Parts: sequence; C-alpha cells; structure tokens
Amino acid sequence: MPTQARARRLGDRIREELAEILRREAADPRLALVTVTDVEVDRDFSYATVFLTTAEPDRSREEILQAFTRAGGFLRRELTARIPLRMFPRLRFRWDASPDQAARIEDLLADLHRKGDKSGGKPREG
Repeated sequence: MPTQARARRLGDRIREELAEILRREAADPRLALVTVTDVEVDRDFSYATVFLTTAEPDRSREEILQAFTRAGGFLRRELTARIPLRMFPRLRFRWDASPDQAARIEDLLADLHRKGDKSGGKPREG
C-alpha cells in the first residue's frame, strides 16, 4: 500500500502539472484564471481530489466546477501522459473555500481594529 508521503508527493506533482496544462493547453475559457490550490490523493491512489479557486469574485463556482468536470477526461489523459503510473487516479473537483475564509477573517480583524481605535483604546479582551 502506498505511503502518505508518496500520496502527498503525487498530489503535489498533479497540482504542478495541472497548472501547466491549464496555462498552456486548456481551450475552454471557463478554465482560465482558475488556481489549483491543492490536490489530495487517497490512500489507494484511486481518486485525486483537486481543490480550485479563482480571484474573480463574479465567476460562478458551479460553472467553474462543471467546466472542470466536463474537462476531466482531457485533464486526466494529459496527466497520464506526463506522470507515469500503472493506474492513474480518477479526478474529483471541489471548491477551495479557504481563501474566502481567510479574506473574511482579515475583514473581521480589520473591523475589530477600527472599533478599538474609535473607542480610544484597545479592543476589549474576552
């Protein structure tokens, strides 16, 4: 059975190769300006979960995920040609909410800081 370290290395390699494929070979404009933030390969290498995000707030997550699902066969075929494995994992696409969550936390911290400045002191601890 593959080790977790090997699964992590494969996930990193898939992420790098996907980024290259999207930059140079993907013809679908819905795949443009999308970032592959992470790839998690399961223990038996049967699935690779690809996490996606975009810096464009007006783009629909559902539309992007549908486009990637439709392009999944092409992307898997390209990856298979670049990464030699006996059995290449099937690709699953998920939205990575962590950049959105980080931005929300930054906004909350900035808001707390502004409230602390308005009250003439430090924000209340509690």
